[in-house]
Amino acid sequence: MLDSKQIKTLQQCKLFAGLSETEILEFFNDISYKLVAFSKNEIYSLAGMPYRHVDIVLAGTMVCRMSSVGGKQIEVSRLRAGYLIAPAFIFSANNLMPVSVETVEPCSILRIDKVDFARAIDENSRLCMNFIRTLSDISVFLTHKINVLSLMTVREKVGYLLVKRAKEQNSRVIHLYRSRQQIADSFGIQKFSLQRVLANFEKEGAIEIDGRSVKILDSNKLK
Repeated sequence: MLDSKQIKTLQQCKLFAGLSETEILEFFNDISYKLVAFSKNEIYSLAGMPYRHVDIVLAGTMVCRMSSVGGKQIEVSRLRAGYLIAPAFIFSANNLMPVSVETVEPCSILRIDKVDFARAIDENSRLCMNFIRTLSDISVFLTHKINVLSLMTVREKVGYLLVKRAKEQNSRVIHLYRSRQQIADSFGIQKFSLQRVLANFEKEGAIEIDGRSVKILDSNKLK
């Protein structure tokens, strides 16, 4: 039986958007599911492995990475509480995971039986539309990610990140919660390239750096 905290997390999941607590409970009363626990830094899935489940993150954070044969890594995304894991691969004929997924901290996963899930979205139009919207949102996200990774220079990528964080935090003094290495991985660049661009921005009077805090002095110089 799911507790109230878990239900509140599920209400934040796009799959259950617009559903009341009662409707979510009714959904889970009619399907098979179980809770699966993962430790910190545990492998959830490796690239190339078949995806056989319908999993939702109930607690914790997971990171999705794509790796080259030469060992270069790109952080594709992070999955937090309320995220449906790899929804595009649930019913795909080619359901081999393109990324490796690892926990950043202890995680709790809600695992739903795939057959029951298929029946549920077939019978519930709202659930079905929510699932379609989830797939659409992922398509938009990945298109944008590809544009950033393939079309932007290193300088443009770093400038884009700083401006984006300033908007998200609604402040000209922003905090970078990830390490320099993690930020570099998210853009598929080397750590020293990131540090060089930050140093150049500071030298040009665009920013002022204090550890993981960055004060934006002139956003026009970040473009």
